[in-house]
Amino acid sequence: MNNIRKRNYTIDEICILAGQIMLESGAETYRVEDTMNRIAKSFGAEYVESYVTPTAIVFSIDGDEITNTKMKRIEKRGTDLNKITVVNSLSREISEGKWTLQEAYQKLIEVQRAPFVYSYWLQILAATIVSGCFVIMFRGSWVDFIPGMITGGFGYLCFLIIDRIVRVRFFSEFITSAIIGICALLLVYNGFGMEVDKIIIGSVMPLVPGLVITNAIRDLISGHLVSGITKGAEALLTAMAIGSGIAIIIGLF
Repeated sequence: MNNIRKRNYTIDEICILAGQIMLESGAETYRVEDTMNRIAKSFGAEYVESYVTPTAIVFSIDGDEITNTKMKRIEKRGTDLNKITVVNSLSREISEGKWTLQEAYQKLIEVQRAPFVYSYWLQILAATIVSGCFVIMFRGSWVDFIPGMITGGFGYLCFLIIDRIVRVRFFSEFITSAIIGICALLLVYNGFGMEVDKIIIGSVMPLVPGLVITNAIRDLISGHLVSGITKGAEALLTAMAIGSGIAIIIGLF
């Protein structure tokens, strides 16, 4: 934290950092642009332009003598709604004049460095419960409730492990869906379940990119065609990975 106080930070640096945190946490592009513009204008900038895509941020401030334009590439994206909420709250506090440039930057650094609000084990537990519930929601038998929980929880555990090793989300989702298919088939084959399809459907639901699909539609409605189409393609690729993994296992066995 002492290193942060040794220099003065500019408006564009604060805005880009806020946008980076939000975009990496799964925020819609129009929300990121709006937050960046509001922060800049709250600190006195009059002419501000921002352009955000899922993989890059371009931010420009027009001054009296020069135009300062910066770009930040986004290399990782995930889902952390808590960080989005914190940055939104911070932007409102900045609009109210509560924080200076330096204080706002320090707050954003703290948000960026904060660990994910939910531990891996809590995520696995949630995926386990959700998988069993989805089995029932898709009209599966209560006999398949426990097998669905086992398959979904184990599958999500494998996903977290594989995603850290492979670093390519398509392959981690593909391998995880194949593992889910194998587990479901083994459980039914050994008499611990009745309907393979219901168990598989419930177990893969934690992998379905619901937030990405929602953001894609909201960006398209807001007129952000590039971001909407990009996120839609990302969601389609994820669906193909999940479907391909399951199809291959079903086809082999």
